[in-house]
Amino acid sequence: MLIAERRRRILDHVRLRGYASFRDLADVVGISESTVRRDLRVMVAEGQLGATRGGAVQIDRAVPDQARGGPPVDPVAAERAAIAARAAELVEPASAILLGPGRTTMRLARCLTGVEPLTVITNSVPVTNALLDVEHVDLVVVGGTLGRSIAAFVGPLTEQSLKGLRGAQVFLSGEGVTVDRGLTTPNVFAAATDMALVAAARQVIVLADHTKLGRDTMCQTVPTQRIDVLVTDSCADPVVVQALTDAGVHVVVADHELVAGSL
Repeated sequence: MLIAERRRRILDHVRLRGYASFRDLADVVGISESTVRRDLRVMVAEGQLGATRGGAVQIDRAVPDQARGGPPVDPVAAERAAIAARAAELVEPASAILLGPGRTTMRLARCLTGVEPLTVITNSVPVTNALLDVEHVDLVVVGGTLGRSIAAFVGPLTEQSLKGLRGAQVFLSGEGVTVDRGLTTPNVFAAATDMALVAAARQVIVLADHTKLGRDTMCQTVPTQRIDVLVTDSCADPVVVQALTDAGVHVVVADHELVAGSL
């Protein structure tokens, strides 16, 4: 098989699934895992895919890649992929977890193929789509009014439904994390629903890349004292990280360069 054809099949499979492990790609394409790793190193370097522990993920397209003159590339795609992969390691198997809306939580959903059995409760449409074909995940979708800007169900119906549910962990992302106010979002409806998600969980895990640390937005969703774990990337401001640690938040740093280097 020609190299170009092999890599096209790898790219098509990852785009279809959102996430694929080395073994999965080797089986689908009919090549060895070592060959998959070599191909992925090149494809990640070219910005076609994102690297994650044990495989590859589809990258979000957001801003133009000026350096290569190629298609738009999310400037923090690798960081989000690393955060999602690290967060997946925190998921308790044989438990029920809650996933809120957001690009990083969607990436986390794509990394849950190796965690089984598992029940996932979510109000996010992208998270739902990412888990539709994962047979070992029991998916509970909480309905309500669709907030199109965040692709998630929000509002009183959603909040009421969450009152009757309980999970071991909730994974949330937002638009800002500060020591003074914790996790915040500019969307008032999303804030109320995130509060209901937090109330339904025993442990609160916030996923936030370095661009969100130190940023404060309108609505508080999780106060600092309620955040058990923050998963961020290695570009995070060390001053903010230390301040959050001093405030009692367990900060986990996911190094996207190490994840990419594992290919």
